Amino acid sequence: MQRIRVSSRQSPVHKLGDSQMTLSPKFRLAAMQSSLLDPSLDYELSMKGDSLIPGLPDDIALNSLLRLPVDDHTHCRAVCKRWYSLFGSKERFFTRRKELGFHDPWLFVFASHKCTGNIQWKVLNLTHFSWHSIPPMPCKDKVCPHGFRCVSIPREGILFVCGGSLTAVDSPLNLVLKYEVQKNRWTVMKKMITARSFFASGVIDGMIYVAGGNSTDLFELDSAEVLDPSKGTWRSIPSMDTNMVAYDAAVLNGKLLITEGWFWPFYVAPRGQIYDPRTNNWETMAEGLREGWTGSSAVVHGNLFVVSEHERTKLKVYDTENDCWETIEGPPLPDQICKPFSVNCSDCRIFVVGRNLHLAIGYIIRLCPRNSTDNRLKFSVQWQVVVAPETLSNLTPSSAQILFA
Repeated sequence: MQRIRVSSRQSPVHKLGDSQMTLSPKFRLAAMQSSLLDPSLDYELSMKGDSLIPGLPDDIALNSLLRLPVDDHTHCRAVCKRWYSLFGSKERFFTRRKELGFHDPWLFVFASHKCTGNIQWKVLNLTHFSWHSIPPMPCKDKVCPHGFRCVSIPREGILFVCGGSLTAVDSPLNLVLKYEVQKNRWTVMKKMITARSFFASGVIDGMIYVAGGNSTDLFELDSAEVLDPSKGTWRSIPSMDTNMVAYDAAVLNGKLLITEGWFWPFYVAPRGQIYDPRTNNWETMAEGLREGWTGSSAVVHGNLFVVSEHERTKLKVYDTENDCWETIEGPPLPDQICKPFSVNCSDCRIFVVGRNLHLAIGYIIRLCPRNSTDNRLKFSVQWQVVVAPETLSNLTPSSAQILFA
């Protein structure tokens, strides 16, 4: 039996899936200090002539201060009371950013320690390339970091963590957690109808779809369901045409694509399913699409790209008309990015997070056809490497999500 020591100064750790529990950020100020975060106090200080930055109007000063990296906030709090008020709470910091219309992408990486197995979220500021942490998920029991599925609604600054499994007994979970950037906290949502791990997930028109995976008896599932985040309720949708544990999934042209994935040795061809919420039906994935899907995917310019794990980690794109994959021009994934890696994208950039949380940013460029009769889409990629600090050297990613804040 695992024992948890709880300090008298800390809230007790709740068990996974406690529907009444919310997790308060560990960096939220104590109640005795809350007056310093009161907006009315900030207004009072400004009326007394306490400027955010002497010689600058407050609106210009605030616009500048809200661009500072999060890892500098601790030092900034010591400047004055108004800076303490602004930087003393990440919740208030991100709320003010939203009020002023900031929409910068941040990379949220779900990782585990390779020695202890402890799970944690690390966040990369994609402007300053600085890392910081968010409050830990409410996990008491030992869990498998790769059994979860994470999805995000980027423009709303929200991500969801679903399912997973307990490491000791390999038992799938129906857990659902929601993290909100603006509030900087986790909330336990209503559980999935079916406990599952290693399943597919995706967001279509703000709705969260999950399908397949391992069941509580370790058999593969064919069931699927959808969450309406605004109502917090799950409902079943038609089952897939086959029982399947998902390797990867993507949303393309309003459809959820799920692949079983290639595993060495290649004894049998992988299976694949496609769900269309407009018709509420599943169909079998085209042969070329499923057999060439040999890595982790990202959708850029309305096209499906895959960072391949088998062909010298080259980037390739799916040709819908010809049901085939084409390797795009440019170098392969940089050597610093070691498997296992997680992939996501924003605009024309693909983000590949590898072991030790080193990051490769692939800039996708659409090429003009060489002649008027060539209608095929051509792309090239250029890679930029962002080396993570030594403090992250023992972390292995299992998911990467983009949120705007």
